[in-house]
Amino acid sequence: MMDMCGFLKSYKRNHYKGMAFIQKKKEREEDGKKKKSAFREWVDAVAFAVVAATIIRWLLLEAFTIPTPSMEGTLLVNDFLFVSKIHYGPRTPKTPLQVPLTHQKIWGTDVPSYLDWLELPSYRLPGLSEVKRDDVVVFNFMNEFQYPTDLKTNYIKRCVGMPNDVIEVRDKQVYVDGKKAKNPEHMQFLYIIDTKQQLSERIVEQYSLERQLAEAGSRPYQVVGQQYRYYLHLEPGVAKKLEALSFVTKVTRRDVQKGRSVSNIFPSAELGWNQDWYGPIKIPAEGMIIQLSKENLIKYGSTIVNFEGLENPELKEGKLFIAGKPVDSYTFTQNYYFMMGDNRDNSLDSRFEGFVPADHVVGKALFIWLSVNNYGGLGDRIRWSRIFSGID
Repeated sequence: MMDMCGFLKSYKRNHYKGMAFIQKKKEREEDGKKKKSAFREWVDAVAFAVVAATIIRWLLLEAFTIPTPSMEGTLLVNDFLFVSKIHYGPRTPKTPLQVPLTHQKIWGTDVPSYLDWLELPSYRLPGLSEVKRDDVVVFNFMNEFQYPTDLKTNYIKRCVGMPNDVIEVRDKQVYVDGKKAKNPEHMQFLYIIDTKQQLSERIVEQYSLERQLAEAGSRPYQVVGQQYRYYLHLEPGVAKKLEALSFVTKVTRRDVQKGRSVSNIFPSAELGWNQDWYGPIKIPAEGMIIQLSKENLIKYGSTIVNFEGLENPELKEGKLFIAGKPVDSYTFTQNYYFMMGDNRDNSLDSRFEGFVPADHVVGKALFIWLSVNNYGGLGDRIRWSRIFSGID
């Protein structure tokens, strides 16, 4: 009996010791969790935010700013917009060794933001749709060969020509397959405005000319005889309103004559084209076969060499060589698009830079979330009417 009592007392002592040990262990673990420093918590929060933002930026949406007037008056300088990656499908990165949330360089420096030690093939994941005619599209600038495709400078233009379309410009009007294309609602051209007096502040504000005149310098006009001459990019409707003003003597759209060759026109000045009289030229499509005649080499040779991913392509002796062997015909491996700015006389677009390859397409412009007028007064610095407006 005494042995049994001793056993029970010993069991209880050991039991309580064991429970105390477990309780102290739990308290130590909780203390360890509680003792995580504020700095550690801050680092964890920042790391989570960076990872989440990187995934959203790659997969869904990315913020862009309009730096140039090539899409005015549809998009204005310092419009801030969101671009959808999911519409056309996000691309896998070519250079995975990159500082998160950067593009070509680390913020505020000239230091590259990526390492080219490892480059992977880029693939496009499934999207909601294909690129469509009249979409406002962000794409990588084609002729910037020092960067991987997805890190080239971003451009934004309107898609006016699809794969297999025959594109042509006649007297500034775009034609697709011989038919007039739809013009953007706020399309602009360059006009020469002759006036008896300088444009007043009221007129400048009424027609939103502040940026153009400010960028033209301290004297934004030429003196021609007794008149003032302004060069302004305007919508045709605005040009007509200015022409009706009593002090305006003449309004002339600045046109380039048919047959006048421009040296930097795509694909070659040999064709005698310019920005107002361009084409006709067929836009390459995946699977399209062409015979490599002299004319087709002029039209398509640079596109094949630069964007088709071939092994050692060369243009020499009036022929195309692939891996050292001459070829008489060629089958395109991807789709291409023809992009133009809505400000038709102030846009570096496909008329000068060539077809946009499908693998250079970034995404579709969705809506403006902020718009800032650098030349506005304190009260109208923000263009409130443009906030959360869609892009057509």
